Amino acid sequence: MASVPNVCGGGWAETKAAYRLLDNARLDFREVLRAHSVPTLERIRQQSRVLCLQDTTELDYSGWPSMAGLGRLNYEQRQGLYLHPTLVISEAGVALGVTDCWHWARLPKGEPDLAESLRWVEGYERVAEMAALAPETRLVYVADREGDLRALIDRAEQLGFAADYLIRVQHDRKLNDPLDGKLRAAVEAQPVLGTIAFDLPAGGNRPARQVTQTIRLARVELKTRSGPGPQVTVILAREEAPPEGQEAVEWCLITNEEITTLEQARARIEWYRKRWWIEVYFRILKSGCRIEALQLRTRERLERALVLYLIVAWRILMLMTLGREHPEWCCEVVFSVEEWQTAWAIHHRTPPPATPPDLGTIVRIVAGFGGWLGRKNDPPPGPKALWQGMTKLSAYVEAVTAIRAAEIKFPQRKRIRH
Repeated sequence: MASVPNVCGGGWAETKAAYRLLDNARLDFREVLRAHSVPTLERIRQQSRVLCLQDTTELDYSGWPSMAGLGRLNYEQRQGLYLHPTLVISEAGVALGVTDCWHWARLPKGEPDLAESLRWVEGYERVAEMAALAPETRLVYVADREGDLRALIDRAEQLGFAADYLIRVQHDRKLNDPLDGKLRAAVEAQPVLGTIAFDLPAGGNRPARQVTQTIRLARVELKTRSGPGPQVTVILAREEAPPEGQEAVEWCLITNEEITTLEQARARIEWYRKRWWIEVYFRILKSGCRIEALQLRTRERLERALVLYLIVAWRILMLMTLGREHPEWCCEVVFSVEEWQTAWAIHHRTPPPATPPDLGTIVRIVAGFGGWLGRKNDPPPGPKALWQGMTKLSAYVEAVTAIRAAEIKFPQRKRIRH
């Protein structure tokens, strides 16, 4: 997880080959991502329901002014790209793959540009297309407030809700009723259906704590200029009594599905909480893969590198989430024989066992290479420990492979007593 020369252990020849690959105009980054989407689709088909998480992050390359093809970020002096991927996870939270990615550079101010909101609508359309390829699996499009677009809601209805959507409300939309009411007032007028409780992890200056929310539901029809409008279910999850000095946790969500019970609402709240995995994914891309440090001179080279790093970052997230949800699985579902045997030998200083150990064991060993201490009350390994651990493991495997290939035997040296 470093610069191209640093990850090319074969020296200048390997580094030059990597740059030639990134400079090859015949290498279409879309085809690379499509190749990753094929096994991702197979993993999706094994699930009864998956969550398709979408969000946008900016990539700041202001430090590399010589790179061509960049656009302004929030102001002209900051140059870079915007990235909008679709990360697919299981209901349990296991990262299954990346199936789509918008990326774009803004034009200078004053020049006509595409409406950036299109990325959300087209993102839903790609999810709907994928749903047709996995008819036994229900796909759910999950987005934060920026995805609260009437165009997306209308498009989902036009496509017959090929995929469900679950979106956090940003706009208090008008309803199609005689009183011309609004969405939030309609759900707040409903009685409390029940409560849910969950542990909120620490973040920023916020300590970890338990959150209890009340749940209200309303089925409403959005206003149109003429005729019936789309119907949505509004879920209001509100923390009524937050601890002193802490901001209340409140989410107002809309979905095309008709939700009537507390259990159904609780499931949707859990799905929305898993949207956080795409934030973790962005952290891996930026801090682990260090994609904002790439110095590739042209946007075309950068696009080819980015799609490779999208897949690398997914593998780290998959390793973390799969190790948490299914630690009992055989480690060879993720690690090659060379990887787990090398990890075992270096950690235990003993030959590896004949039977592959479970996944949780090898994940903890690899995380230990990255600085995870594994004390009794420590949480499961996080992304930083795993990306650093995988970086070291790849170096260990390369060294062991080279030693075996060269049949190097190191001479035994007698200890010198002083």
